[in-house]
Amino acid sequence: MPNLFGVRFKFPGNGRRLLFQGSAGLVLGVILGLALLGLIGLPGITESPTLVGHGRLLRFSSNEDLKNFLNASLTSPYNNYYRVLFEASKSGSVADVEYSQTNIQVEGVDEADIVKTDGEYIYYTSGRGIVIARVYPPEDAQILSQIDINGTAIGLFINGDRLVVFEESSEFWIYRTEGAAKAAIYPWFGNAETRIKIYNVGDRENPTLVREISVNGSYFASRMIGTNVYVVVSIPVHILDGEPSLPVIKYDNHIEKVEASKIYYSNVTDFSYAFTTIVAVDVSELEAPKYEVLLVGATSAVYVSKEKLYVAIPKTEFLNEGSSVREETEIHKIRIVDDEIEYETSGTVPGRVLNQFSMDEYDGYFRIATTTGHLMWFSGETSLKNNVYVLDANLNITGKIEDIAPGENIYSARFMGERGYLVTFKKVDPFFVIDLSDPTDPEILGKLKITGYSDYLHPYDKDHIIGIGKETVEAEEGDFAWYQGVKISLFDVSDVSSPVQIDKYEIGDRGTDSPILWDHKALLFDKRRNLLAIPVLVAEIDESKYPEGVPSNAYGDYVWQGLYVFRISQSGLELKGRISHIENWQEYLKSGYYFDSYYTVKRALFIEDVLYTVSDRKIKMNSLSDLSEIGELELPKALLSPLGESDSSS
Repeated sequence: MPNLFGVRFKFPGNGRRLLFQGSAGLVLGVILGLALLGLIGLPGITESPTLVGHGRLLRFSSNEDLKNFLNASLTSPYNNYYRVLFEASKSGSVADVEYSQTNIQVEGVDEADIVKTDGEYIYYTSGRGIVIARVYPPEDAQILSQIDINGTAIGLFINGDRLVVFEESSEFWIYRTEGAAKAAIYPWFGNAETRIKIYNVGDRENPTLVREISVNGSYFASRMIGTNVYVVVSIPVHILDGEPSLPVIKYDNHIEKVEASKIYYSNVTDFSYAFTTIVAVDVSELEAPKYEVLLVGATSAVYVSKEKLYVAIPKTEFLNEGSSVREETEIHKIRIVDDEIEYETSGTVPGRVLNQFSMDEYDGYFRIATTTGHLMWFSGETSLKNNVYVLDANLNITGKIEDIAPGENIYSARFMGERGYLVTFKKVDPFFVIDLSDPTDPEILGKLKITGYSDYLHPYDKDHIIGIGKETVEAEEGDFAWYQGVKISLFDVSDVSSPVQIDKYEIGDRGTDSPILWDHKALLFDKRRNLLAIPVLVAEIDESKYPEGVPSNAYGDYVWQGLYVFRISQSGLELKGRISHIENWQEYLKSGYYFDSYYTVKRALFIEDVLYTVSDRKIKMNSLSDLSEIGELELPKALLSPLGESDSSS
């Protein structure tokens, strides 16, 4: 029997490995959860049949109706952990100035981020507070004000003189489960609250809070279209003394407990339930926020166009008394126009989605890429397959491509008009070009097999695609490959039947990392300026440590962190230079397996011909033409975590 008391997992980010130790029951629970997320396999995976949209969700007639539904549904052995008994409680831009904006998926649909600019000011949050700094022109750069917060700042929007801040906080609860594990008591951060704070920053030196809206639950995603902000909040359903907890919305000294009659649900038993609340707020008005609430599974991804919001919900059905699993994704479409929101319809496709870029809307159709099956860790067997589905306005499947790259996972996807691009990976990177011009008959036009893979795909123009991911080396030990350094690729897709990688640039050795691999907002790209820049943590191998040759699975030591700046064109990539905030090289020597510094560059932006890099402690200004340093601003230590008081970086 495999040892379940010391399982190693690989997570994205600066950390290399995480050793999880605990009771066999808890570890098995983690393994089950990872299996459902597609990270490991379970026996008896059942392939999902092709499904069609299941129509509109229903609405409850009363609170009693909702309570009966939940109590009747949550009766299988998989649902016991949802019945909990709580035992303890709370422990204004410059005219005609050109500047970059957050890297987003859909033009005109802004996404919240930790850094925003309006062409004169930078608004930044480290999570513990917000700083407003005048940065343009650079000779007038100065910190103007600081906003303290009570929870954790998730992201920001700036809209004229309105600064929108998303803040999250949690209360600590202790609970014990009923049923088989009745005596078990677990700590749990179960009472999360998401707050939408709107500040008037007409006077940047004295921002004032003009409105606060809160929703119980965890922040999942947000978008801004015009002056309207849409926020998605999710919270698991909890049953306390037979009564389900319901979403609560607070605003303008008003508390509104959502009535069951306003909640949509699917009349199909699930093994887990969560409330997904979509809130719409016009930041220029003081009207009551609009909202819709869905009682479905936990939200896994959100796609937003200018008029529609799509919520993807994974659904897992246990078959044959739990010996096999069938995975599907529910898609719920919500109309968003101005600050009005209205649920429209729902559909279902086989498999699970990777992220928001696995979904897209074009010409009245919705496209989605999914993966079915799992990789069996202990046997090496795999049932992995990938699919692309096209759905009509009613979310019925009109066209499909199934069984793409059997045995491999989707690592990235991107839809662009009548084309789609897909990267799957196991040992090499098949880069697929997909024709979506006929929604009833999508087809693969061409593919390219190269080493490595792309975690993120970005359009350069209609005939060129940028891919950012990792280089790989095929392992001698088995049917897999070892990740190496960060790789940036440029693909030419002008001949759709024969895509070509026309250039690539590799950074560092195994262990090199970049936030762009899991957060697209870390990318700075401007085609007109031939500019591409990403933050990178560089690891390099000291070959003298390996006199018999460097093994493919050897990690390098951290040697540098900062921004890589490239000149990019249709013909390829050229490194222009690097910018770092870390001056004390000894910081890298004491990093060990993990590296963290308050001077880690997180984002970059430009205003006119000035390039700005931002870390928790500094905003640095460099010339965009030759990267020569212009100046810098030190950010206050109050923005740091409590450990910041002993900060010795740089």
